[in-house]
Amino acid sequence: MEDQQFKRHIAFKYRIGDLLVGKPVMEAERFKHLEIGSKNVVRVNILGNIVDKYDNDGEKQYSFFTLDDGSGQLKLKCFGDDSFKFKHVNQGQTVLVIGVLRYWNNETYLTPEIIKEQDSKYLLIRKLELEKKRNKNVDPLGKSEIVAVKDKILGAIKNAEEDGGIEIEQIKNNLTDISTQIIDQEIEKFISEGIVFEPRPGKVRYLG
Repeated sequence: MEDQQFKRHIAFKYRIGDLLVGKPVMEAERFKHLEIGSKNVVRVNILGNIVDKYDNDGEKQYSFFTLDDGSGQLKLKCFGDDSFKFKHVNQGQTVLVIGVLRYWNNETYLTPEIIKEQDSKYLLIRKLELEKKRNKNVDPLGKSEIVAVKDKILGAIKNAEEDGGIEIEQIKNNLTDISTQIIDQEIEKFISEGIVFEPRPGKVRYLG
């Protein structure tokens, strides 16, 4: 019997916020991958808290979970036998999830292959790990690039004025090509210069 050749995609580590701003790429009306920066992502390795669970035990059996890691929420969807496979997963658990991304009806979600309970401390460890990696991969900026970065960050704040401001974490999720460290530094400068202000910690509004 001939060996079957099966290529498994790399499970990239991301925060949920990064997945939510990724660009779904379709081919012949079928989801091909999620474009995040320079990567074409099909499988992911994410950590988060199960904040909601719904089981349907009728004729069509399925389980839906909502995963939250502080940067956003993502649905995990299991159908048929897979819904039994993850019956042990409950609301309130911190879990590591490895699975395949799907996109349907304008929603990005995940079909899990593995859901494994973890200590909640690993949420912070994962966040710091990914921020360190992002900052390490950012090259030093020239003067013109610094101006462009400032304009991008300030533009994100200005554009959110009609919504009453924007969370700093959301700016980081939207501007994935800019180091989180640089975003923090530039926002601090804007605040000290009176260009923006914080109506509450972690949220900024444009003053002009």
